[in-house]
Amino acid sequence: MKKCMNSSNDFVDESLSGIVKAHSGFYRFAKGDNRGIIFDGNRNRRVKIVTGGGYGHLPLFLGFVGKGLCDGIAVGNVFTSPSAETIQNVSKDLGSVQILYLFGNYFGDTMNFELARDMLELQGISVGIEKGCDDLASAKEIHDRRGIAGILFACKIAGAAADKGYDLPEVAGTVRDCIENISSLGVAFSSCTLPGAKSPVFQIGDDEMEIGMGIHGEPGIRRTKMLPAREIARKLAENCLEDLKLRSGEKAALLVNGLGSTSREELYILYDSIYDCCRERGIEIIRAYVDEYVTSMEMAGVSLSVLRVNKEREELLTAAAYSPFVNL
Repeated sequence: MKKCMNSSNDFVDESLSGIVKAHSGFYRFAKGDNRGIIFDGNRNRRVKIVTGGGYGHLPLFLGFVGKGLCDGIAVGNVFTSPSAETIQNVSKDLGSVQILYLFGNYFGDTMNFELARDMLELQGISVGIEKGCDDLASAKEIHDRRGIAGILFACKIAGAAADKGYDLPEVAGTVRDCIENISSLGVAFSSCTLPGAKSPVFQIGDDEMEIGMGIHGEPGIRRTKMLPAREIARKLAENCLEDLKLRSGEKAALLVNGLGSTSREELYILYDSIYDCCRERGIEIIRAYVDEYVTSMEMAGVSLSVLRVNKEREELLTAAAYSPFVNL
């Protein structure tokens, strides 16, 4: 399968090297570790925020590191958890005694971030853990779910809370409250292909789509014939709104996310119908994000993430933030 690369073995390291060179005034490598990247611009925080996960999902996670966002990232191989050693290296480089780990709810990530936490706490560093778990297709109970594009909301709110001077329990509690008010659902139209692989991760017909497909190719909940955009939009919106039990008069933020090979033009067609569906139910939209935020290499598909908004979440979500990757 065609990819613009030199070697699949060097895919992650050369890509990260290019990112740091392209944004040399913004990002740097963690000391002694080319799988850890640091942003030094949030200097006045008591709590530093470290994110991370497998590569292949840009702008996630690196695009969520920046001004008003996370402070550092640990990067794994494609679709693979970062090592506990890299997580520790990033954490220690930040020089804080209070750190929040914020990452997606996957087994490998959980194991390595927890191991890094245990090692750092032996060194006198306090570490909290919060996990994005917004994919309603993956489990009934919120904290059993996979993390997908809704983690953008959590990263923005975490960064704003840290900028306000919150301590670790306050930042962690604010992020947890945010996570419990996010619901996401995606649909895939084609597979992704891993660097060096000779075939796609899964097969899907040209006239088919899969509802609930995960960002690593995890099976969804139902495969159907391809539907018009307005019907896809309504399915995504109705499921997320019902999952959150959002009712008339409430506020929400919407994230329409492309998975890597769906044009912005198509995303705005979907947003047009999603917005109408929300307004029909009396939901006020206070912020819209329409772009690629969490991709799966070149997978064609989309996801919708909905955040229930109250006064505190609105203030934190709309606080100033900047990353060279995404519009925030």
